[in-house]
Amino acid sequence: MTRKPVLALVGATGAVGTVMIDILNGRGEWPWGEVRLIASPRSAGKKIAVRGQEVTVRALAPEVFDGVDVAMFDVPDEVSATWAPIAAGRGAVAVDNSGAFRMDPDVPLVVPEVNTDQIAHRPRGIIANPNCTTLSMMAALGALHRELQLTELVVASYQAASGAGQPGVDRLHAELAAVGGKQVGERAGDVREALAAAGLRQDTSPFPAPLALNVVPWAGSLKEDGWASEELKVRNESRKILGIPDLKVSATCVRVPVVTTHSLAVHATFARPVSVARAREIFQAQRTVVLVDDPAAGQFPTPADVVGADPTYVGRIRQALDFPNTLDFFVCGDNLRKGAALNTYEIAEKLAGELAN
Repeated sequence: MTRKPVLALVGATGAVGTVMIDILNGRGEWPWGEVRLIASPRSAGKKIAVRGQEVTVRALAPEVFDGVDVAMFDVPDEVSATWAPIAAGRGAVAVDNSGAFRMDPDVPLVVPEVNTDQIAHRPRGIIANPNCTTLSMMAALGALHRELQLTELVVASYQAASGAGQPGVDRLHAELAAVGGKQVGERAGDVREALAAAGLRQDTSPFPAPLALNVVPWAGSLKEDGWASEELKVRNESRKILGIPDLKVSATCVRVPVVTTHSLAVHATFARPVSVARAREIFQAQRTVVLVDDPAAGQFPTPADVVGADPTYVGRIRQALDFPNTLDFFVCGDNLRKGAALNTYEIAEKLAGELAN
């Protein structure tokens, strides 16, 4: 095409949209001729700086997609379900960060480091971005799978409050303020009593139990046989991204009192023999993976060190003692950057390159 493509960001004023603006402003190469910022009517008219220029936020409506080549959606499922097809119908490729289309067989679920070839197979004109929990491990896991052929996966996630959106972040800060400086946790009920004294009712929280000074073994909604929706997302999305429909997967998702950055303890079994030394080489060869693995020196990934960073951080690599061809390792990834906004934008960048050819 002779003109540079037009990019739209739907949900520009939300939590992930704000991170996306930061990514747009910090990106090196710039393939776009125009950026349109789109949000709900209450945000329309707001001005946001993008690459040194003030862009006025537009209200979401069908006509805002006219002339748009790529439309990124950082909005709730129900909004994407309605508006992504509208954007596609008006000629844009919709890159959706919600859960609305992830398991649609006519919508590719893409992590550019793992299955970038799937971008071209989009019969509905929509490409889906995976769940942030799955994404946090996928660059590392995909690199291992290419050489070693993954057969089984057991994962325990330690998910930040921001995975529940801004209400989750606000609730964690409120709870920390309520218990801060007090002698709590010495007996059962202390945390709950401190929260109640601060007027923080549990039935108004996005979490089913207190998160401050606590861990909550639950993320998402209840599904059959006691599984949480987040756990089933890890299973189903890992199978689709890696192209292994019969991959054996079991996940336990836990919410922890961290604002941003998900962590995962990964237990991965492969068809081929694997060593820690070879795993290190594979990780070090990946542009978007950072190896931090020297336990003797106290060096391994933690959310406090990873938040705000683009890559996936990997450490605590061990060969499982009692399981052949199996590695255990720990992964951290900023759930608002690579886990949401950055992966969406990387897909959009790939599309920009396709449109320019």
